[in-house]
Amino acid sequence: MLNAGTGEGQYQAQIAERPTELNPFRNPNGWTDADNNGEYKSTEYQNTSFTTNEYDGRYQQTDGFRQGSVASEGSSFVCEGEGGGGTNIDEFQAAWNVTNAIQGMFIVSLPFAVLHGGYWAIIAMVGIAYICCYTGKVLVQCLYEADPNTGQMIRVRDSYVAIAKVCFGPKLGARAVSIAQLIELLMTCILYVVVCGDLLAGTYPQGSFDSRSWMMFVGIFLLPMGFLKSLKMVSTLSFWCTMSHIVINAIILGYCILEIGEWGWSKVRWSIDMENFPISLGVIVFSYTSQIFLPSLEGSMIDRSKFNWMLDWSHIAAAIFKAGFGYICFLTFQDDTQQVITNNLHSQGFKGLVNFFLVIKALLSYPLPYYAACELLEKNFFRGPPKTKFPTIWHLDGELKVWGLGFRVGVILSTIMMAIFIPHFSILMGFIGSFTGTMLSFIWPCYFHIKIKGHLLDQKEIAKDYLIIALGVLFGVIGIYDSGNALINAFELGLPF
Repeated sequence: MLNAGTGEGQYQAQIAERPTELNPFRNPNGWTDADNNGEYKSTEYQNTSFTTNEYDGRYQQTDGFRQGSVASEGSSFVCEGEGGGGTNIDEFQAAWNVTNAIQGMFIVSLPFAVLHGGYWAIIAMVGIAYICCYTGKVLVQCLYEADPNTGQMIRVRDSYVAIAKVCFGPKLGARAVSIAQLIELLMTCILYVVVCGDLLAGTYPQGSFDSRSWMMFVGIFLLPMGFLKSLKMVSTLSFWCTMSHIVINAIILGYCILEIGEWGWSKVRWSIDMENFPISLGVIVFSYTSQIFLPSLEGSMIDRSKFNWMLDWSHIAAAIFKAGFGYICFLTFQDDTQQVITNNLHSQGFKGLVNFFLVIKALLSYPLPYYAACELLEKNFFRGPPKTKFPTIWHLDGELKVWGLGFRVGVILSTIMMAIFIPHFSILMGFIGSFTGTMLSFIWPCYFHIKIKGHLLDQKEIAKDYLIIALGVLFGVIGIYDSGNALINAFELGLPF
């Protein structure tokens, strides 16, 4: 793993000095073919193309949407000149977005993981945070290659998809990652709608609204998300999402601390409930998934040298929050700990207050995956001929066209309808997440790192990548097996409505 400063300088020097087939700047035959106009285009790295003049001049200019980034055909976010790319963000705004992604709604289920995994669950919360932080860094490293003249790292790819094109081929790579990304993003959006409905139905169990009715109600507050045009706007909502998260933590932890005299210190075990812990482990893994956002967040940062610092501290904070929250809440409620910890609160009014803040958090968590899903769909279908069959949804001044707004609102409505009509959604989410989550966050980043940067890595770094790949396969297989069995059993009981 490479760090800023001296380590990065040595890494850059290595790339500049070592001509290999994976270094496009030192192997022109593997990287470029000259066309009749003298321009150089990618052959092996077909996701990115730029001329020598573009590299020397245009790359350093601000195009209004991505400063210092060469747009690729595989970008999962808006590329140059297509509108909607938005304003650059600083490291704190980027941290809000990452924190929003990894400090999600699943935190209320972490005490339940401690119930089934004991101290191993707490260790997993810290260990998986470290792994996901590492895979995020190596994924972003794969966006860069070295300038042959200066040895400085240049961003020649701009998305997860662009990296996959290098490793899997232009067609297979783009399709595989785009499909996995889209499933992950839309499922996350749908989950937030489902959670809102379940929380509100639990808060008012005697009311005339069932969970599906509450889902339609909260959908009214999601429709304005169709006007989001930039990551900076999403970052603002992420900030308030984090504030609601802090309020929830403060309320629940405050309640638990008041009960410190009743804490069951001996209840936390080293044994594991193998029947239920694998599902809880899947929840922990999924709760740290943020890799699909990282290339775009890093590309939007004003000072990209602070990316590793931002990623380190956001994951350190998440590990402390999650491990402490899960441990303290379990000590309070012990063997009575339920899947959603707020259900352990005895006072109906107190439970209603906490659930209200959880609903606010779920609504404010929705914009980040929704924004990314829209950009991914727009990249594949709405960039204008000849790139796509359909025209762009953006005016030249960066404003949404009327039908473009309709498209974005349609995405919101589709997530609401899917939340209402898909039976046993939470189990289905676990089944699909066990595949896409481990692939996007564990397996693929390390595979990409070995494929693109392997000639520069020592044996220890390569072994580390292979170990994480093995863990990702293990977690994925166990999660798919357990969730698949639960899904089959749930369908045998019939539809929930």
